This record gives sequence, structure tokens and C-alpha cells, in this order.
Amino acid sequence: MTNTVKTEEHLQSNDYYIVPATAKQLSYARQIASSYKKSLPEEIEQNRYALSRWINDNKPEPLTGRFANYPSSKQVGFAERIARVKRNVVPHECFRDKTAMSRWIDTNR
Repeated sequence: MTNTVKTEEHLQSNDYYIVPATAKQLSYARQIASSYKKSLPEEIEQNRYALSRWINDNKPEPLTGRFANYPSSKQVGFAERIARVKRNVVPHECFRDKTAMSRWIDTNR
């Protein structure tokens, strides 16, 4: 018995494996394409896996530097709403560490 490896060409040639892209995927890919003034290849819009690879190859790099570990404004706003409802205070260290903020949100929901 021989082991066969499914190559990318095999997956693209068989219609059974082609899954259409989601609306969110297409929206995000179009946003990336417009911000970098690139065109989105038409043939990958119908293939979820190909579009996912295109997004991974073209998405912006994550933040680096001094503020890269700070929580997002949405995360801070959500934590503050939870604190208001529960009549609690968000600890100061959570405002400097997004992981700590995430843990605080998870434990106080």
C-alpha cells in the first residue's frame, strides 16, 4: 500500500474540495487589497483555502514596539462596562497588558 500526498493541484482540480469563501473573508481581503493598492485575484474569491492563503501572505504585520502588548480600545471599553455593571474597578496592571485584561474580562463576565 502506498501513501499518496494530496497536493495543492489535486485539491484545486476536484470540485468536491473547493469551498466558497465567506463574506467576512472577502470583506477582509478586499480591505487589505485596497489599503495596499493591490487587486484581488478573481479566481481565489471562490476558493476559501486559496483566499485564506492570500490573506495570510498579504495581511499587515502585527504591531511591535512599546505599545504592542497594551489592550485595544475595544477591550478596555468592554472591561470598563463590565466594571460599571458589577460596581467594580479594573486593576491598573490590566491597562498595560492585554493578556491580563483578557483574563480579568473572562473572570468578571
